[in-house]
Amino acid sequence: MHIHVIGICGTFMGGIAALARAAGHRVTGSDANVYPPMSTQLEALGIALIDGYDPCQLDIAPDVVLVGNVMSRGNPLIERLLDSGLAFTSGPHWLAENLLRGREVVAVAGTHGKTTTASMLAWILDRAGRSPGFLIGGMPANFGLSARTGDGPVFVVEADEYDTAFFDKRAKFVHYHPRHLVLTNLEFDHADIYPDLAAIQRQFHHLMRTVPGSGRVTWNAADPALAEMLAMGCWTRRVGFARTPVAGADWQLRLLEADGSAFEVLHHERTAAIVRWPLIGLHNAENGLAAIASAQGLGVEPARAAAALAAFQGVRRRLELCGEVRGIRVYDDFAHHPTAVAKTIDGLRRRDGGRRIVAVLEPRSNTMRLGHHRAVLATALAGADRVWLYQPTGLGWNLDEIAGSLGGKATVADDLATLVAALAAELKAGDEVLIMSNGGFGGLHEKLLQALRAAPE
Repeated sequence: MHIHVIGICGTFMGGIAALARAAGHRVTGSDANVYPPMSTQLEALGIALIDGYDPCQLDIAPDVVLVGNVMSRGNPLIERLLDSGLAFTSGPHWLAENLLRGREVVAVAGTHGKTTTASMLAWILDRAGRSPGFLIGGMPANFGLSARTGDGPVFVVEADEYDTAFFDKRAKFVHYHPRHLVLTNLEFDHADIYPDLAAIQRQFHHLMRTVPGSGRVTWNAADPALAEMLAMGCWTRRVGFARTPVAGADWQLRLLEADGSAFEVLHHERTAAIVRWPLIGLHNAENGLAAIASAQGLGVEPARAAAALAAFQGVRRRLELCGEVRGIRVYDDFAHHPTAVAKTIDGLRRRDGGRRIVAVLEPRSNTMRLGHHRAVLATALAGADRVWLYQPTGLGWNLDEIAGSLGGKATVADDLATLVAALAAELKAGDEVLIMSNGGFGGLHEKLLQALRAAPE
């Protein structure tokens, strides 16, 4: 079968394309914004990419078209698709019908941490010899790919609450019908789709309604928004985890290192395992706790799960070191929500102490662009020593207000070349440059490293 994927370079749709290719289908795809790591993964799989959304691409007459949620009515390609009579469906529906049916599905959902937690869980299961399938909205370094079919019965899927497609406005995750559900946390996000937190909670509860009574829900018992959602109705056994002791938390952790690089796992207040690993940050320790708790429900003992996490190498674009020039380290991070921004800065601070942290942020997500987080953005960035804010075209609100709230340590730039030059001139040995965006940021990371290499000693 020939499958054509529109919006193929998004992390989810790119993973779908990889799974379809592994299943023996001929796969092609198109996108208007191609950047690594997804573009390189697709090329390595031999999937032909078409640049842009020209309607004539449908002349190849695929058997079915998978439509990513980046597409909307009025786009000439979508109008041509509807007129053509070609079969089409969404990525989540295709996944559910062709790969998840008959599998033991583990869905990892939440506002923050779902990519990393799903990656950890897949790695734990893999090291336990379970050969899980997975689809993750990021690139786990241990696997070097974001999706695989797997030989075992378990399939781990990162369960995203974003809408499915222009013709299906339900959250993606309602298609998956998991037996095991991991809930990391819940905050307001996706302001372009949901009017408030209550609307997101309703979508999460729709997901809850699909989990069988014989399944299991592993949830963050310290999260009040999740507790409110579960109070709407839960028919499945719940297992709670939390970083600190709270009611309903069967699993807890005790830090052994302040930066989160080592922690003790407690099950019903008794030591179950010790984790020592390369990751840092309290948020990652909490993600690791969730993965261990969930893995136990899948038959992997905590000590074995902890041993697997000792070799966990993280996920691309999650505090990923891009390079170091003359003692200046440049990191790439996907943080685009104030909570994630603050946690990432805190993790770096806990590890490197007195090193100067220079935070560079592109407010690129739809929620950021709509200005919904502007009241708390300065607070989220306050932990950095120096802040650069990139004002993209069409943002709709001015970042000068945020910079003013941060005092003299923040500067706004509206031109990428100017930003690179200013950073290169300002940075000095010992600085940690934390570049945060949920997009490619115009290749800022590599451009900055090149500028640093070219600068005089």
